[in-house]
Amino acid sequence: MAYPDDLLSPSEHVVIHKHPHWKMLLVPVLVLLVAVGGGAYLAALVSDQSWASIVWIVLTVVVVVLVTWLTLAPVARWRTTHFIVTSDRVMYRIGVFKRTGLDIPLSRINSVRFEHSLLDRVLGCGTLIIESASDEPLEFDDIPGVEKVHSMLYREINDNPADDHQPEDRVDGLT
Repeated sequence: MAYPDDLLSPSEHVVIHKHPHWKMLLVPVLVLLVAVGGGAYLAALVSDQSWASIVWIVLTVVVVVLVTWLTLAPVARWRTTHFIVTSDRVMYRIGVFKRTGLDIPLSRINSVRFEHSLLDRVLGCGTLIIESASDEPLEFDDIPGVEKVHSMLYREINDNPADDHQPEDRVDGLT
C-alpha cells in the first residue's frame, strides 16, 4: 500500500514504505487460537447441562472481548503503523484512534545503524537506530529487512543533492 501522495511535498517521493515485521502478530494469532479453541472446548463440556445456554453466552462474551482486545487491536495497530523513507525525510506514523507522527529531515540525520538478535536475523527484521539533532537516538523496532532499509536510508542521505557541500570558488589573489 503506497503512502498517500497528498501528504508529500511536490518534489518528494517515497523510497521505502514498511509496516512492522509480522513477528509482532504471532502472540495475537496464538491468543486467537487459544481463545476460540478453549471457548469451543468449554462449550462442548457443558453442552448437556441444563444451564448450558447461560454458559455459552458468557463464553461467547469472554471470547469476543479477548479476541477484540488481544487480537484485533494489535492487528489494527500493526496495520496503521508506517515507517516511510522519502527523498526528503524519514516518517513514522502509529496509532488507530490517536495518531502520532514523527518526521526527521534527512539533512538532520547524523548516523544510522541497526541491531538484530539471532531470532531477528532468522526472521529478517531488526531495530533501526537513527541519531539526529535530537538529544537521544530514535529506535524503530521490528523493521522488516532492516539491513536493506539501513543501506537505502544511508544512500538517500548521501545522495541528497541539497546536502552536498559544494566548495566555494575562492579568490586568493593566486591564479
